[in-house]
Amino acid sequence: MRFLVTGLNHKTAPVELRERLAIGQDALPETTRALLARPGVKEAMILSTCNRVELLVSHNGLEPHLPEFLAEHFALDRGVLEPHLYRYQDEEAVRHMFRVAASLDSMVVGEAQILGQVKHSWNVARELGAVKGPLDKLLQGAFSAAKRVRTETEIGSSSVSIASVAVDLARRIFGSLEGKKILIVGAGKMSELAARHLMQHGADSLMVANRTFDRAVRLAEQFLGEAVRFEELHARAHEADILITSTGASETILSVEQAQEILHRRKGRPVFLIDIAVPRDVDPKVNELEGMFLYDIDDLQQVAAS
Repeated sequence: MRFLVTGLNHKTAPVELRERLAIGQDALPETTRALLARPGVKEAMILSTCNRVELLVSHNGLEPHLPEFLAEHFALDRGVLEPHLYRYQDEEAVRHMFRVAASLDSMVVGEAQILGQVKHSWNVARELGAVKGPLDKLLQGAFSAAKRVRTETEIGSSSVSIASVAVDLARRIFGSLEGKKILIVGAGKMSELAARHLMQHGADSLMVANRTFDRAVRLAEQFLGEAVRFEELHARAHEADILITSTGASETILSVEQAQEILHRRKGRPVFLIDIAVPRDVDPKVNELEGMFLYDIDDLQQVAAS
């Protein structure tokens, strides 16, 4: 039995391409089944996060042609897609997955979220019967190694994170965060971490909007904040100085016209937007508006790296 990993990540592909391959939680089982149906594939798992989309398979030696699968499934030209793909076989595939699970291949080395994301994909694949043999042993080995890395090294002790970068950028825009109001759209973990970091550094209050109102209520309670019904989002957005989005929506939730309306109602006061979603929640052209300071996941990566 042989192992193969094919995919792209924040190092090889811009967010404009990654968002076209992003697989939502609802679509993950169906896409995993489609991958498992490829000739030669014996086991299969798909890892889709804001920073990477990877196909991990075990096969019988018959080439599964994974770039072809990606191009067909997402209706992309192979000539556009393939320059951004990487491919690891056998021992290299094992090493890569160990590095991914241990956050050595992450945008911010040492971040804790990736291990949970890999485990979620593994659970989805196991429930489908797509992981049950050698691939299962590989992944369980990766989980054990990741645990050792976190407990036996100081990999998670770095002060640099997406959340800390967001704080630094907000300070550059506002000077001080005291009295600033945050609006989280979506209940993503990274958005929660960014909001927590901002409030620890002086932001005054928090609102949370989510399509499932109960989840908005639960997250808002953590910060003694206010839950906002999703249908009221655009009517309330002008109240926020800092807007963090991470919804998993397939289309933008904030257009240029809606951003202009927010600026009008704020009488020109600036807004700091952190769009952590892939696909992106905010139309990139919003950044061209005077008073709108928009940063997506790749912008934050560049600042963190510097």
